[in-house]
Amino acid sequence: MSKNQQPEDQALTWEEVSLEHLVQDEWIDFRRSAYRFPDGRVFQPYYSFTRRDYAVIVATDEEGNYICVRQFRHGIRQVTTEFPAGGIEKKDSATGSGGCEADAVQEALSAARRELREETGYESDEWEHLISIPANATISDNYAHVFRARNCRLTSPQHLDEMELLRVKKHTAAEIEAMVSSGGFQQAVHVMAWLLAKERET
Repeated sequence: MSKNQQPEDQALTWEEVSLEHLVQDEWIDFRRSAYRFPDGRVFQPYYSFTRRDYAVIVATDEEGNYICVRQFRHGIRQVTTEFPAGGIEKKDSATGSGGCEADAVQEALSAARRELREETGYESDEWEHLISIPANATISDNYAHVFRARNCRLTSPQHLDEMELLRVKKHTAAEIEAMVSSGGFQQAVHVMAWLLAKERET
């Protein structure tokens, strides 16, 4: 039983009785399952997927401006403003997806440092882990690891992957707050990251 589970949760737990991998490659494992409920009924299909854990970085420069990126998101087919973020690659991870365990957080921090540098050219010596949380517990088993990076300094040009096309843009706290309030900051985990970071400032 995991630390978040309670003894009475057994009466709520579903049992997976069949599993089919619909798509399974280096990017995603997309599955179709059937589950038996505690009362014996079986329901299907339920879809779920595994992707890499990822890191989100709430980064500020030496003047206190927030370092954001603008890029196209094909899910909503729009260019969005968000914080730097990226997946945890095999070279970051010795243990695989570990949720919020200490080793997983250290691997995520390594990825966060790399993603901040590659996406924006900035680096920081002041890092704080804010939270590790399931990215979408309803359908996915990957985790988002959120970090705060302060007093970032520009040390290099961007070094983007071949599939990345993004632009760095700085914002004040008031500007980000306005975007969040108006629905213009469109990544849910990034909004959570902003609220956590803001809470730490008070």
